[in-house]
Amino acid sequence: MLPDWQTAVAKVGSALVAPDARGCSTRYLLPIAQWIREQRAQGKTVIVVSSGAVAAGRAAQGRMDTTTPLTIPEKQALAAIGQSLLMQHWSRLFDVPCAQVLLTYDDLRRRTRFVNAKNTLSALIDTGALPIVNENDTVATDELRVGDNDNLAAFVAVLAEADLLVMCSDVDGLYDADPHTTPNATRIPRVNAIDASVHALAGGSHHAAATGGMRTKIEAAEKATDRGIPTIIINGKKRAYLDALRNGQVPGTLFTGAAPAQQLSSRKHWMRHALPAIGRLFVDEGAAHALQEQGASLLPSGIIDVEGSFAPGDAVIVARRSEGTTQPIAKGIVQYSAADVRAIQGKHSTNIARVLSTAPTDHIIHRDDLVLL
Repeated sequence: MLPDWQTAVAKVGSALVAPDARGCSTRYLLPIAQWIREQRAQGKTVIVVSSGAVAAGRAAQGRMDTTTPLTIPEKQALAAIGQSLLMQHWSRLFDVPCAQVLLTYDDLRRRTRFVNAKNTLSALIDTGALPIVNENDTVATDELRVGDNDNLAAFVAVLAEADLLVMCSDVDGLYDADPHTTPNATRIPRVNAIDASVHALAGGSHHAAATGGMRTKIEAAEKATDRGIPTIIINGKKRAYLDALRNGQVPGTLFTGAAPAQQLSSRKHWMRHALPAIGRLFVDEGAAHALQEQGASLLPSGIIDVEGSFAPGDAVIVARRSEGTTQPIAKGIVQYSAADVRAIQGKHSTNIARVLSTAPTDHIIHRDDLVLL
């Protein structure tokens, strides 16, 4: 059965918004909109994350060739043209205001902007508007892009403190093989933990207007479930699936949320999934054990190597080397620059002041600024 929920984020993919990659269509959106209206009538909150701006822009410009790759400026221009058309398309399906919310990765990785986006969503919900979220493709460069609306939907679910993420796609759920190429592939109805074997089931997207696939959906589910948000993948093209969802059933694949004891706090979730890592710190086995088993801070004595150039306040990956392989074990915010860490690595904390002109802390990463991977 579907877990009880009060706030849901519904991600609607390009295959549903623009099924022929030639502009927006109501073919599949009408029943999805009906489901949203019904949930709102019951006093529940739904936030939509919608793809389709570039497809709408293509259609407006008469660019029906979907096989020729677009340059970044071309894609941004088509997104700018298509955003208003996409919003008009959604607005026709509701009798309440639809509010456009455009986000970039920069809005998620910077904590102050993350909190501001959270407050904006909350204020929109309080007004009774229906938030329609999309990535701001018109200005986002590669380093500022989330890259796909599956992962964006997971971030929005965390922002909104949702208790359900619904990813409407053109597949019935997660399968043990690609159902488009393997006729006897079997759908997996429930996933209790996302590990390497689950990620290995992912494939790419087969739809011309899409940027994601099962890989990005699993990544999104991992982000959401880390925060305790159950996630389901359903086929939004099938009315029967939406009917089942309406009746509290799970017609696709349910990724269960982490138990309360395993859920990441909002800040640590942001650190793990949104904050980019600038460099790496390699630690010895003693330090690795202290971090993983004892919840300790990272001290300079446990560091054996430093990689990259970072400043105080940047995030880094903490890793250990074992038999020629590198194993990331944590991610955290450093209190010292890369140059300073190199100067004090392997030394006792009491010797920091003897090496550096200042010693603001006795640790490199405080345990409150560190999340295990």
